[in-house]
Amino acid sequence: MSNVTKQQFKRVWFITGASRGLGALIAQAALADGNAVVAAGRNVAALSERLGESPALLPVALDVTDDAQARAAVAAAVEKFGRIDVLVNNAGFGLLAAIEESSDADVRRMYDTNVFGLLNVTRAVLPVMRKQRSGHVMNMSSIGGYRAAAGFGVYSSTKFAVEGITEALHAELKPLGIHVTVIEPGYFRTDFLDASSLVVGKEIIDDYDETSGKVRRLAVEMNHNQPGNPDKLATALVTLADAQKPPLRLPLGSDTLKAIADKSAYVMAETETWKALSASTDFAV
Repeated sequence: MSNVTKQQFKRVWFITGASRGLGALIAQAALADGNAVVAAGRNVAALSERLGESPALLPVALDVTDDAQARAAVAAAVEKFGRIDVLVNNAGFGLLAAIEESSDADVRRMYDTNVFGLLNVTRAVLPVMRKQRSGHVMNMSSIGGYRAAAGFGVYSSTKFAVEGITEALHAELKPLGIHVTVIEPGYFRTDFLDASSLVVGKEIIDDYDETSGKVRRLAVEMNHNQPGNPDKLATALVTLADAQKPPLRLPLGSDTLKAIADKSAYVMAETETWKALSASTDFAV
């Protein structure tokens, strides 16, 4: 393949979970901006059906929980386009249940995708970016990655993990010229609250009716009525890719901004209240 073919695009994006929802919209926005896109998903036919055909598009089969598939998909991307400039770790799903209501099988399956799957893909892509001494890793977290809430505790724990991984990656990769950002969307009008993206715990414990039970009912009412515009989120990530100094965190949506402000105020107030006991655990000077 000629260098001209490999370099004719603005950037090369690698997007997981690209067959539907935010992943597909991000892929479409990146293509419209003159980029090449490696669209990864479990079903290649679904990727092609959603995104069409283009010299700038490479659909690849990828179950992110399969490390070998991740490495094969990255190899195919480099063979086709010669580089990877932006990685969007978007694949994932949610679990709606109180902690005690969350089954071991559902929890492990979600961690396999949301955390270990993200690590599989990231480890496969980073050798390419390190060789380039350039790139931008965008990890999709959530409003629930900054603050947990009743009913989404285990899901939030996976996104807390993504936040921690991203912070460390930011420190490790900055000297190598690679940017890392954790994306924190609020509630956007996608299929996230549908059965295709959200597992609802089968066990219901009456004692949690006013906490996680209430959230279960609210989720039904909110579905497809969320305040966030997913097309604008996709455009925001394209804008982020153009930034010379991208942030470590990018909250998206006014609801996320409010959640961050509220939690920060709560933590500051609580820390002030308990700071004497907190400081008392040091060795005496």
